[in-house]
Amino acid sequence: MQWKGRRASSNVEDRRGMGGMGGGKLIGGGVGGIILVIIVMLMGGNPGDMLQRMGTAGTSTSAPYTQTAQEQELAEFVSVVLADTEDVWTRLFQERGLTYTKPTLVLFTDSVQSACGAAASSMGPFYCPGDHKLYIDLSFYDQLQREFKAPGDFAMAYVIAHEVGHHVQTLLGTTGKLDPLRKSLSQTEYNKIQVRFELQADYLAGVWAHFAESMNLLDEGDLEEALTAASAVGDDTIQRRAQGRVVPESFTHGTAEQRMRWFRQGYQSGDMNGGDTFSAGNL
Repeated sequence: MQWKGRRASSNVEDRRGMGGMGGGKLIGGGVGGIILVIIVMLMGGNPGDMLQRMGTAGTSTSAPYTQTAQEQELAEFVSVVLADTEDVWTRLFQERGLTYTKPTLVLFTDSVQSACGAAASSMGPFYCPGDHKLYIDLSFYDQLQREFKAPGDFAMAYVIAHEVGHHVQTLLGTTGKLDPLRKSLSQTEYNKIQVRFELQADYLAGVWAHFAESMNLLDEGDLEEALTAASAVGDDTIQRRAQGRVVPESFTHGTAEQRMRWFRQGYQSGDMNGGDTFSAGNL
């Protein structure tokens, strides 16, 4: 991706070196525990419920933090990607007569406190609708390459774009419609709704990629990097690696094929109105 020397977003909050969890930890067992572990490994999504289980108690600690040259470059990269999403979504919202409120990207190490609760870096990047902030530990870039076998800068750009997609859903009112469903549906039925929610965020990430290409920002192979990342974080891919089998009723983000397909559809269309995964009969 062509990013060096370009505008970086000013909406970045650097909390690296600041502890945010205290003594909180994720607990679980049996099938429920497996599902929680899978959710932790999956990027994206609304982690609010799980974070509440973890609790918000504990003391914050601070320590001097010195970033490496690689971390500095990664911080600059994600800031430029965030700026690109700001430009694209501001324009698309204006075309609909709406105002795009820019989210804040929070950089952290190890753990962080959000309006959704406390979170560890092992959860991966996430978006909190309670404070309109994206949270990411830059070490996830290495995890993408080593554990998820999804190398490349545009794989990381896809991660950012997916979380921004959740912000778009929040601004459009989609996120707020999920809570009543959570209370009225069984866990299995709600999981199906959650899959559609996540696939829509993938579609919106693809919409952003469409405009990034139109601005000649993509290098050869960038699209493949994003698709590889989308495949690597599919529920079926992660479940096979984590437990050696697939449990479709526990899916919360969609299969590898679904995630790639919806991202590609957004990329090909560039139409923010075309990603109605909730009405789609066949995901």
